[in-house]
Formats: sequence, C-alpha cells, structure tokens
Amino acid sequence: MEKAMRNFFLFLSKNKTLTKAAKKYGLKFGAARFVAGDTLEQAIQVIKEMNDKGLAVTIDYLGEFVDNETEANIMVKNAIEAIKAIAQYGLNSQVSLKLTSMGLDLSDELVLENMQKIMNTAEENHVFITIDMEDFTRCQKTLDMFKHLKMKYENVGTVIQAYLYRTKADMVDLEEYSPNLRLVKGAYKESSKVAFPEKEDVDNNFKEIIKIHLLNGHYTAIATHDDMIIDFVKKFVKNKAIPKEQFEFQMLYGIRPEQQIELVEQGYKMRVYIPYGTDWYGYFMRRLAERPANVMFVLKGIFTKK
Repeated sequence: MEKAMRNFFLFLSKNKTLTKAAKKYGLKFGAARFVAGDTLEQAIQVIKEMNDKGLAVTIDYLGEFVDNETEANIMVKNAIEAIKAIAQYGLNSQVSLKLTSMGLDLSDELVLENMQKIMNTAEENHVFITIDMEDFTRCQKTLDMFKHLKMKYENVGTVIQAYLYRTKADMVDLEEYSPNLRLVKGAYKESSKVAFPEKEDVDNNFKEIIKIHLLNGHYTAIATHDDMIIDFVKKFVKNKAIPKEQFEFQMLYGIRPEQQIELVEQGYKMRVYIPYGTDWYGYFMRRLAERPANVMFVLKGIFTKK
C-alpha cells in the first residue's frame, strides 16, 4: 500500500494541469503546513521564527515546469531578492534552487548565465547556495554545472541522492572539488534500471555515502526524518571523533518540528528547508509521496487552522 501511494503522488506531482490549478487556488488543502507562504516577506517572517528557536534555514522559491526564458528570468530575480533579504536582515539562512527553474531545459547558455548572476550576488552578500538535485535525466547536467561553478565560487554546494546506483561513483568524481554536499535518499520516481527499488538497499547506500563523505573530511548535510539514520550518524561521528562543526542535520519545514528542536538542544546543527511561492503543487505531492503520515497532516489541515 505504501509503495502504491508513493507512486500515485509522484504521478500527480508531474501533472501540469493540476500544477496550474494549484497556482490559481493558493495554499489550500494542507499545503500551508509545508510551505511558508506565497511571498518572500512571509518566508522572512518564518525564517526569523526558526532562527529564534536556534534553527538554521535554507529557503527555496518554488518553481515547476519552467519552459520559457521569461519564467526563468523571474526565478532568477526571486533568487537574487532572497539573497539580498538574507543579508539585509542578518538571517541565518542559505538559498536552495533547482536548475530547471533557471532554464536548464531551455539552453546550457541560459542556465549558466543565470547561475552566474545568482552566484555573483551570493558571493557579494556571503550567502551559501545549494543546487538541488532533480530526477535522474538531469543528474549529470546538474553535477556538471556544480563543478563548473565550484571552480570559481566557494559558496556553492549540491545534492547527492542515495537511491541512484551511480551515487558512489559521483562522489569519487566530486572528491577533487572538496564539495559541501546535502545527502538525501531521493524523492523522484525512477526506473529500477537506474535506482534501487527496495528501501533497505537505499538505506544501506545512504549510510555508506554518509560515512564516505564524513571520513573524507568534507562538510556534510544529512537530510532525513528517519530516526534510524539520525541515530546511525550520532553513533558514527562519536566513534570516529568527527566534530559537530563538520556536519548538520536537515529536515523539511512542517515535518517533525519537535525533533528539530530536540536535535538543537542536543547540540547538533539543524537546518530547516523552507519553500515559499505560488508554484507549490509539485513539491507538495512529493512530500506526500515520501511519508504516508503526511497525508494525515493534510487531512487535518483541511479542517483546522495551521
């Protein structure tokens, strides 16, 4: 049943008609639990609240199916505004973004030009940028862009997904760049030709890449809500005497907030991924696909205030 629900919500996440309808009707049907609001101003207020609790943040202006240069330019403008706002208000926040929203599917020249604009602003304002990983078909282009930017900018990282067979090879390839990586299990529907179909195999690979990256001495963000993985990391870093300054845990806004605070109280760095914007539908569906419990959050959200 859980696998069927996951596939169902991942299928819905790619529906362009529903994406457009969601933009029109706003953050209804429980999505407000996972999305900070429509505007940057609303997101800033949430960031301040998170920072006051000792939580670091990374924000993402949501965008799905950017298929023309005008839309890509709007996404760039929003990313730059977010970077400047973080600096202006002295927020403990980074920025996450997807290359497809910057024009990856349109042309290599456009996405490079847009990313350079963003990185120049981020460098000037001392804000770190994480390039999110998307589906398998865009994996290589994403890593190529990261490597290209990393040769010029220090304040850029990317994401590695544990469910792909290629992941360990990618980490070896990235080693010379001393990468700051967010390690995740993976949230897209992929063929068994390119990704582990069984959860146990994904979990095992996740633990392996966490060990590899930490032992290589690079900064590591472990993005998970899985207690088993969190406990594994705690024991591993203690046994290997890896300092807490070398890694952080990351979780999504609206999911397990009590656990987030608990990790801070235990002395760990905890970063919350906070999305905002009107194009929330695809992100929302992937959150429902990841955990069946999230569906209950949504049902409650329909009938109660956030």
